[in-house]
This record gives sequence, structure tokens and C-alpha cells, in this order.
Amino acid sequence: MRFDNLRVFTCAALLVAPGLGQADDAAEQMVQDALPVMYHTCASVVEEADGDETYIHAVVEKMTALSIYNRQINIEEHATSDEDKAALRETFLSALAEGCAEDKDALLGGVVDNAVKTTLGL
Repeated sequence: MRFDNLRVFTCAALLVAPGLGQADDAAEQMVQDALPVMYHTCASVVEEADGDETYIHAVVEKMTALSIYNRQINIEEHATSDEDKAALRETFLSALAEGCAEDKDALLGGVVDNAVKTTLGL
């Protein structure tokens, strides 16, 4: 199974969290949004989506936002220009695709978190 769909639908994921506040309510809501999809593996998200690309995007976006928030990352500290942000997205997408290619049964949340970590050199 190919995971190209994951690449397409995570383009905006790195830009989801820059404006997230440190408020406890925001963090709690983010956790509540992500918990119902944390069971997904690389393969299961594609299978469950059954062609619904919006579903894949939403799952990866929630996991990415949570990873960025948990690590207290401000993307603006890593990229300010559109070109820099595009380069980060490409690096993230490559890391995500590589992680899923290595193990299609890997938990997607872990693959996303590793992709964030790799992309930002953490």
C-alpha cells in the first residue's frame, strides 16, 4: 500500500500550530480532538478513509498539532518566509512518508511525532 495520500494531506499540518496559545483550555481541547484518532496506524488511516482525503488530512493535522503543542514549538522560530515554510513541509512530508514506508503498521501518532522531531532537528 502506498502512502502518497499522507503526503498530500499534511502540507498544511506544520502550519497548524504557530498561533496556538498556552492556555489550558486550548491544550485540553487539542487532546480531546486527537484522542479519538490516536489508534490509527499508517495503513489504517488510509483504509478507514476509503478514499476520503479530508479524513486523512484531519487525522494527520490533529496529530501534528498535538505533537507541535506538546513540544512547545513555535514554527515561526524555524521558518518565517514562505520558502522556508515550504521547505519544512517538504522535509516533514518526506519524514512522514519514510516512517510509514518503513512500517505500515506503525502508530501514525508516533510516525507524525518523529517526523516533526526530524524536520525541526530536535
